[in-house]
Amino acid sequence: MKPVWLSWAAALLASASALAQADAKPPAAPEEAAPSWAFSASGYAYFLPDDKDYGVGTVTADRGWVHLEARYNYEGLHTGSLWLGATFSFGKDLKLDLTPMVGGVFGDTNGVAPGFHLTLDYKKFELYSEGEYLFDTNSHENNFFYSWNELTYAPVEWLRAGLVSQRTRAYKTSLDVQRGILVRAQVKSWTFGVYIFNFGWTDPTTVASVTFGF
Repeated sequence: MKPVWLSWAAALLASASALAQADAKPPAAPEEAAPSWAFSASGYAYFLPDDKDYGVGTVTADRGWVHLEARYNYEGLHTGSLWLGATFSFGKDLKLDLTPMVGGVFGDTNGVAPGFHLTLDYKKFELYSEGEYLFDTNSHENNFFYSWNELTYAPVEWLRAGLVSQRTRAYKTSLDVQRGILVRAQVKSWTFGVYIFNFGWTDPTTVASVTFGF
């Protein structure tokens, strides 16, 4: 016969084990990391055949679906604009990124502008488009639709080439929509581009760009 104290000890151990199992909690699921900010800064130098050369600057900030943007000399010379948008992504093999935005324009040109960014990727091909319709608060006669469009192919990961078009009032040409070609190369966090507009139609305009992403 077992001693009484041994039976009590066994009963206490069994009770303690049952309580420990009852109080045990499943391990907490790892928390998803909050999306981090991604920034880019771009500069475009316009070399005009019949007018003064000038530059365009753009800075963007993205976190999750939030898109912020600032531009200078885009809608016109000595003119800035600030933008707020939301980015939506769709698809896998054929991927669409769409960012509707609204902006305020101030400087030599003043107004309010709804706009967008759109990128459509399929394998090595990419269609990119950005546009805005400026409602000029000084005169409705100055309302204008601005656009920039690219259709490119990437023969290698770091190089893209293709067609480009733009519609702008920042400078004047005899063409309402300017067309041309582009070549763009990426070196680590830097992207360099050359765009040539209007050759074959009128005196060409050359644009050189540099973008740094971080």
